[in-house]
Amino acid sequence: MTDYYEILGVPRDASPEQIKKAYRKLAREHHPDVAGEDPGAEERFKDVSRAYDVLGNPDKRRSYDLGGDGSSGGGAGAGFGFQDIFETFFGAAGAQAQRGPIPRARRGQDALVRLDLELSDVTFGVHREVPVDTAVVCPTCSGTCCRPGTSPRTCEVCHGRGTVQRVARSFLGQVMTTQPCAACHGFGTVIPEPCTDCSGEGRVRSRRTLSVDVPAGVDTGTRIKLTGQGEVGPAGGPAGDVYLEVRERKHETFVRRGDDLHATLEVPMTAAALGTVLSLDTLDGEQEVDLRPGTQPDQVVTLKGLGVGHLHVGGRGDLHVHVEVAVPTALDDEQAELLRRLATLRGEERPDARLASSHSGVFGKLRDKLSGR
Repeated sequence: MTDYYEILGVPRDASPEQIKKAYRKLAREHHPDVAGEDPGAEERFKDVSRAYDVLGNPDKRRSYDLGGDGSSGGGAGAGFGFQDIFETFFGAAGAQAQRGPIPRARRGQDALVRLDLELSDVTFGVHREVPVDTAVVCPTCSGTCCRPGTSPRTCEVCHGRGTVQRVARSFLGQVMTTQPCAACHGFGTVIPEPCTDCSGEGRVRSRRTLSVDVPAGVDTGTRIKLTGQGEVGPAGGPAGDVYLEVRERKHETFVRRGDDLHATLEVPMTAAALGTVLSLDTLDGEQEVDLRPGTQPDQVVTLKGLGVGHLHVGGRGDLHVHVEVAVPTALDDEQAELLRRLATLRGEERPDARLASSHSGVFGKLRDKLSGR
């Protein structure tokens, strides 16, 4: 018995999609019109077609797998049919051509526009006027593509069908094929007098301004969709969309992490030791930062609700102020004497050096950061 699986080069458990793909590939290779002078091409093409006629039909394939010849069961079914032949030889474009004329008006393309924002913009939200260069409906022809006073004319070649039929030679005889009309490009109509302002496109390039309310909480990479604000399609077709992609500029003072802000506050050694109240210029104006006596380096003071606004849910993140203690590097004699007296009073003339716990101090914090703790 002929091994149809071997002819198509597929395993016995091949899916219907694998069988169909293998058939189309082999049919194109061995079709007599493609193979040219190869004397065995026609016979191989018949073998491939017979194999697909059986394996491409569930009932025939089931009968064949049980030892039959596959000639019974199911009729044509999902097996070898005109649609498969048509798509194999003339492609998907040819199959689409059977559906008639294509519309001249088509949807316009989407546009991507970069939107640069400051930290204050993403913190509180902002209203922006964004200029864009895009295609708009031609004001002269209103998207008809025709000079005013004229209109499209039915194609005389395809008579409005958008397709023409041609006869192709095959080993099966003459095969009628359907192809897009070259005269009207498949539209079914021609433009006898195109609009001179848009050159028959039905649209022209123009610069316009889009108004957008940017919500608080957006970040670099966030895209804001403006539906129907993109370029108008050919022949006045529906407009595409505009996507505004946010890029947040770096701030000189604050660093953003999520919806929280971080800043470093440098204070004198004496202020850290004695405690003080300092004024900090934030995005919300002047805010007081209360440093307790004995404030240590890298200590963090958190100001609640002074961070970036949460996107779509309301509320804001926090502002974390990291304290950096500035140790004086140049002391005059009087200042040096005062520090020596302080060291004497505190018994620190000759301080004992001791290693801090591995879970505290600068190295402990660094290790925790690197380990993700």
